[in-house]
Amino acid sequence: MEIDFSKQNGLVPAIIQDAITNKVLMLGYMNEEAYQKTVDSKLVTFYSRSKQRLWTKGEESGNVLRLIDIKLDCDKDALLIKVVPAGPTCHKGTDTCWDEQNAQEYGFLSHLEAIIQSRKDNASQDTSYVASLFAKGINKIAQKVGEEAVETVIEAKDSNDDLFLNESADLLFHYLILLQAKGYRLDDIVNVLKQREK
Repeated sequence: MEIDFSKQNGLVPAIIQDAITNKVLMLGYMNEEAYQKTVDSKLVTFYSRSKQRLWTKGEESGNVLRLIDIKLDCDKDALLIKVVPAGPTCHKGTDTCWDEQNAQEYGFLSHLEAIIQSRKDNASQDTSYVASLFAKGINKIAQKVGEEAVETVIEAKDSNDDLFLNESADLLFHYLILLQAKGYRLDDIVNVLKQREK
């Protein structure tokens, strides 16, 4: 990897990202020696500008950053380092240096899960369709998932892609409701799939 250490007095910024959640955890700086130690040890090591020495993340706390991958940007003067963190990353004890939780997110699906959760939590005051399903109980919710699954299969056998996609969306939506009715979230299903990958 041809890293250009000449632009910033021998240092390059190193953006640290969780390899699983894709959350940005912190920003540090590496000189050539820190980079080489990171590659050799598989533990992320920085050049501390305040201490004026190499510093392996977690050398005191034990909250190391285990190296997964390093990418170099197009100008060859910044690194994206994917890691698996062993505990909180920030020295203040938070998951990230931006005080964010290092949790897996699924874009719009996570947003949809939050809406479903809110409707579930406020089912007695909420008049939405989702709240009405929670009020009717697990049997009605499971029945809806079954109905949507059958409709998705029927549309899969036809050639109308629009109907197939709409039924697929209905199935996924109702499945997310069923998960929460059972006390689970997408994370729980992803964890099962991860275990099967091994």
